[in-house]
Amino acid sequence: MTRYSAKYWHEQLKANEVQAAEIQDYYAQRTQKHEPRVLGFLSYFDTPELVNASTWSIPLALKDNIALKDKTLSCGSKMLANYVSPFDAHVSELLKAAGVNIVGKANMDEFAMGSSTENSAFQQTHNPWDLERVPGGSSGGSAALVAADLVPWSLGSSTGGSIRLPASFCGVVGMKPSYGRVSRYGLVAYASSLDQIGPLTNNVEDNALLLNLIAGSDSRDSTSIQSQPKTDFTALLNTPVKDKVIGVPKEMMTEGLSSDVKAAVEKALAIYSEQGAQIVEVSLPTLPYALAAYYLIATSEASSNLARFDGVRYGHRSEQSGNLMDLYLNSRSEGFGHEVKLRIMLGTFALSSGYYDAYYLKAQKARALLIRDTHKAFEQCDVMMAPTAPVTAFKLGERLKDPLQMYSTDILTVMANLTGIPALSLPCGLSDGLPVGLQIMGKPMAEAEVYQMAFAYEQATQWHHLTPSGLDAQ
Repeated sequence: MTRYSAKYWHEQLKANEVQAAEIQDYYAQRTQKHEPRVLGFLSYFDTPELVNASTWSIPLALKDNIALKDKTLSCGSKMLANYVSPFDAHVSELLKAAGVNIVGKANMDEFAMGSSTENSAFQQTHNPWDLERVPGGSSGGSAALVAADLVPWSLGSSTGGSIRLPASFCGVVGMKPSYGRVSRYGLVAYASSLDQIGPLTNNVEDNALLLNLIAGSDSRDSTSIQSQPKTDFTALLNTPVKDKVIGVPKEMMTEGLSSDVKAAVEKALAIYSEQGAQIVEVSLPTLPYALAAYYLIATSEASSNLARFDGVRYGHRSEQSGNLMDLYLNSRSEGFGHEVKLRIMLGTFALSSGYYDAYYLKAQKARALLIRDTHKAFEQCDVMMAPTAPVTAFKLGERLKDPLQMYSTDILTVMANLTGIPALSLPCGLSDGLPVGLQIMGKPMAEAEVYQMAFAYEQATQWHHLTPSGLDAQ
């Protein structure tokens, strides 16, 4: 399978060597051939409107929790199965203004709650590397579509690792930007203090280019960092990493890691050493509490955010509604899936009288300590590196009935969301034919430096050139 980068298409369009319609046809043919097995799209626009044809008129998929005017916004849930958005998300506006060709909405775990995309109410997306395995979640559709080369780039969202985990499992590059770097206006909220939109691509440069298009201030999002200077995230890509200091958190390289994953990351660190970077061990003493703190905070915020889906204003309304209480109960019981109900109940419990201090407040204190530890670690290094996930992609259904095992998949990614720092995953090896992800974490608002480190590794290796074995070559 030959994959063309978004940058390649951009240059071809700029030189008038190809027309936007030809690029669209190329990916439409690939989608027609491979999508029935990948099942990455929830909706595909057969004749997408080229709103503002330009040298960026390159096909892109949006995760289906990002609003696109006059298109379905389902969040992978029966609750919003027939909801059509009357407005564009901020990132959708920016993409349209740049001329990007949005060709469809990508499958996801319902309301972004999951690590495997098995919680979608509509279909199960398959990992292009092995069609019997999960693509990761909750942005599994976005990652699988890029890995299968059905689009050269896509957007996902991350609450606790939902961009990096699918990137790791599908062998692509995924970036969770700093909290507030990208507007959340038009992103359906799961946990408002954690959510962030970010790009998924086949290589580091494409990823930086896509972040160039979507980053910036937005007055409609009170958590957007205002007065952001215009940043070119590709500016440092060709800058040597000699004398850079890489911190390796010892708590992320201990028990629970697959031996192949650990070995791949250690080999990646050795390549950085060969390039003149210094590797040091750092410590995040409160990291062992991060996963518990994350699930308490995220579910508490979800309990509040999802209260609006009550069968009254919009969303699914039950036909079995004799009175107002029955309307609420039946609409939510029918509209929400098992995992969403589980998290709503956990969050409601954590916020309830008598338990707020014991659970939610304590989780917020743990978060504050983790932020302190993270800042302290960055006093000793420029970036931190670790595995993205403790394992490679697991088989469909393997963890579905074991929530604790499923939740542990996020153990290495939640830290970046809790602390608001940028974090990227890129391919760094294979284990039994499945991709392994290297996670690079940067200081707040230091995405350009993260891309610099990622690009240096990418140029020294061939992992990003490997293509999935689960699909027939074309």
